[in-house]
Amino acid sequence: MLSSHSLRTRFALFIALLAVTLCTVLGSTIYHDSSTRIRKAVGRQLADLSYQMVERLDRDMANRARMLDVLGSLNALRDPKDPQQIRVLLDRMKTQFKSVAWTGYMDPSGQVLASTDGLLQGANIAQRPVFSEGLKGRFVGDVHEAVLLAKLLPNPTGEAMKFVDISLPITGTDERTIVGVLGTHLSWAWAEEVRTSLMLPQQDRDEVEFFVLAKDGTVLLGPRESIGQDLDLPVVNKPTDTGWAVQAWPDQRDYLTAYARSQGNGDYQGLGWVVVARQPLDVAYAPAYEMRRDTLKWGAILALLCGFVGWLVAALYTRPLRDIAQAADRISSGQIAVIPEVGGSSEIHSLSRSIRNMVENLTQQEYQLGEMESLAHHDALTGLPNRNALGKYLRYAQQRNRSEQDCLALLYVDLDGFKPVNDRYGHAAGDLLLKEVAVRLRGCLREGDLVARLGGDEFVMALQVHREHARPQSAQIASRVLNSLREPVVLAEGVVTVGCSIGGALWPQDSFEMSAVMELADQALYRAKAAGRNRAEFHGD
Repeated sequence: MLSSHSLRTRFALFIALLAVTLCTVLGSTIYHDSSTRIRKAVGRQLADLSYQMVERLDRDMANRARMLDVLGSLNALRDPKDPQQIRVLLDRMKTQFKSVAWTGYMDPSGQVLASTDGLLQGANIAQRPVFSEGLKGRFVGDVHEAVLLAKLLPNPTGEAMKFVDISLPITGTDERTIVGVLGTHLSWAWAEEVRTSLMLPQQDRDEVEFFVLAKDGTVLLGPRESIGQDLDLPVVNKPTDTGWAVQAWPDQRDYLTAYARSQGNGDYQGLGWVVVARQPLDVAYAPAYEMRRDTLKWGAILALLCGFVGWLVAALYTRPLRDIAQAADRISSGQIAVIPEVGGSSEIHSLSRSIRNMVENLTQQEYQLGEMESLAHHDALTGLPNRNALGKYLRYAQQRNRSEQDCLALLYVDLDGFKPVNDRYGHAAGDLLLKEVAVRLRGCLREGDLVARLGGDEFVMALQVHREHARPQSAQIASRVLNSLREPVVLAEGVVTVGCSIGGALWPQDSFEMSAVMELADQALYRAKAAGRNRAEFHGD
C-alpha cells in the first residue's frame, strides 16, 4: 500500500511540475509578445496625443493672429480719431477670448492710445518687442515672463505670469502709411488649459505626463519642477516630425516617450515648439505583467488539478501515463518527441492531447527562435557568418587549440577595385559581386576554417593551422585567395575584375590576446594596401 501511494504521489508531482513548466514557458512567451505589442500601441497613442496637442496649440495661435488681422482692418483702428471707441472694441474682444491677457493700440511712436481695461494707457512701450517687432510686420513672439504688466494684472496663483505676444502694423486708409501697432499678450495659462482639456483623463489613469518645449529645448509647460530647465532627449532630436521610443530620462527611469513638432497653421509658421508625452515603462507594461501573473496563477491551479486527478487514477492508467512521462523525458533531454495520444478515460485522453498540442506549439516556437538565432549570426546578403559568429568561433577555436597545441591564422581581406564597380554599375551589381566573392572565399577554405563578412567589402578568414607550419600554410591559402579573386566576374552589366589585399597574423605566436592578433592583421592589411595592393602581408614581414 505504501509503495502504491508513493508511486501515485510521484506521478501526481510529475504531472503538476510538467504543467507548471509548460505554463511558465507559455506565460513568458505571452509576456514577451504582449510587451512588444503594448509598447508599439502605447507609443503610437502617445505620439497621436502629442500631435493633437501641438496641432491644437498651432491652430489656436493661428486663430488669434487672424483675429488680430480682422480687428486691425476695422476703420476705427485705421483712422484712430477716437481712442475710446478703440478701447471698447479691445475690451469686447478680451471678453470673448479669455486667453487674451492684454491688448493695446499704440501710435507710431510707441505710446499706448487705447488698451484693455486701460492698463498702460498713455505709457510709451517703444522698447518692448510687442511694439518694435510689430512695427516691422506681423510678429509672433515666444513665451516670456510679464514685465510691465506683472503688477497690473490680477494673479491669484502668485506664480510668474507668462505671455505669448502677437502684434502687427496698422496702415491708414491710404494703405501705405503706418498709423499704429496693434499688439496683444496671450496668457500662457491658455496652453495649460489646452493640455488639461486634452490630456487630464489619460494622465490621471496611466501616469502620463506632457511637456511643451521651446525650440532650444527649454521646458515651457510641464510638471512644476521641470519648467525652465533644458531637456535634452535623443529621441526628440530625431529629424522626423513625430515619433516615439523607449528613452532614459534624467531621473534614471525608462519611459515610453513620444513627441510631435509644431508645423504651424496656414500663414502662421509656428515657433518651433515640441510637445513631448511620456509614460513610465513599468506602468505601460502593467497589462503584460498582469497577464503573465494570471497565466502563472491559472497554471498553478491547473498543475494542482492535474496532480490530484493523476493521483486518483494512477493505479488504472500507469502504462499510458508512463508513455507520456517517457516522451516528456525525451523532450527535456533535447530529443524531438511527440506526446502520444492514449486511450482509456476521456480525461486521460484529453490530457495527453492537450499536452501534445502544447509541446507542438513550443517545438514550433523553439524552431522559430533557432531561425532567428541563425539570422543573427549570418550576413543577410552573402550568407557568410557575421562579426558575432566570428567572435563565437574564435573563442571556441582558442579553447580547442590550447589542448591540441595548434594555432590560428587570421587573414583580413579587403577588396581592391570594388568601389568603382559599385559606383559605375550600381548597388545591385555590387551586391551580386559580393555574393560571388563570398562563393570564391568559401572555395578557398579547408575543413574547420571560417570566413566571415565584417561589412562592406571587408572579410576575415580564420584558419586552423599546425604550429610548426603555420606561416607557410597561411601564405599558401592567402595566395589561393589572391588568385581566385583576380579571376573576372561576369555580371549582367558586363565583365568586371577586382582584386584584394590581405593582412595576416598568427595566434598565439604574434600575441596571446586574440584582439591584439586581429589588430596586427589589420595593420598588415594597411601595409599591403600601401605597398601597391593585390598582395598579402603578414605581421613580422
